[in-house]
Amino acid sequence: MPVIKDLGRRVDMLWFVECYPAYHPRGRDASRALARILSALELDFAILGVEERCVADSQRLAGEKGVFEAMAEHNIGVMQGYEFDRVMVTDPHAYNAFLKEYPKLGGSFETIHYTQLLAPLMDRLPMRTSLDLRVTFHDPCYLGRHNGEYDAPRHCLEAIPGVELTEMMRCRANGYCCGGGGGGMWLDGTNSEHMSERLSERRVREAVETGADVLAVCCPFEVSRFEDAVKSTGNTGRLRVLDIAELIDMAMTDEEA
Repeated sequence: MPVIKDLGRRVDMLWFVECYPAYHPRGRDASRALARILSALELDFAILGVEERCVADSQRLAGEKGVFEAMAEHNIGVMQGYEFDRVMVTDPHAYNAFLKEYPKLGGSFETIHYTQLLAPLMDRLPMRTSLDLRVTFHDPCYLGRHNGEYDAPRHCLEAIPGVELTEMMRCRANGYCCGGGGGGMWLDGTNSEHMSERLSERRVREAVETGADVLAVCCPFEVSRFEDAVKSTGNTGRLRVLDIAELIDMAMTDEEA
């Protein structure tokens, strides 16, 4: 992927990848898929590469405000050294931080989530394969309930050939947390001692009840959380967990769904 430091010029869009999509194997799968989509659209984008630091919004919510401020000040300083028109984020937690927290520290950037970018551009993508899948969608808390975006991910899904979108009972403003936000991603070991069922397991059961083949997500935490929950609830082989970018990428190739 193009790195803005190496390009040495202004770009339309700076993609803030975030740490989980950069390092976790399943996050990297979705990142590669998204990179192929952006390239197919011939968009002018670049990433920060090794200059990027974790957005640290989960650390802030878990009480480590100093860590958040240190990471934010680094990112803001680096980003202000380059020229770009807008920021695209993969992670709804980064979306929340860029919209609501970074401006308090002097970093105000026009910011969109990747589904908001893709929703009006879906008809420009070369779709080669009908997926023939029944798909249900989990609303990320920090895209949906905290920031009011429910339509863009659904528009992306509905524009994929062969996708039938079916909603879970708890969706949109009545959505259900996956359990990963607010530091929960790293507290499962502690929380498990005080609950009979993880939130991610409850959500997987709700997805299975819809008869869906795929639980679609657009937050990097959710793929690994829900894939683990599919295993722990005994639904392996019954429900797949895929990022929306992965589904779009599948339809752009000749890959079997």
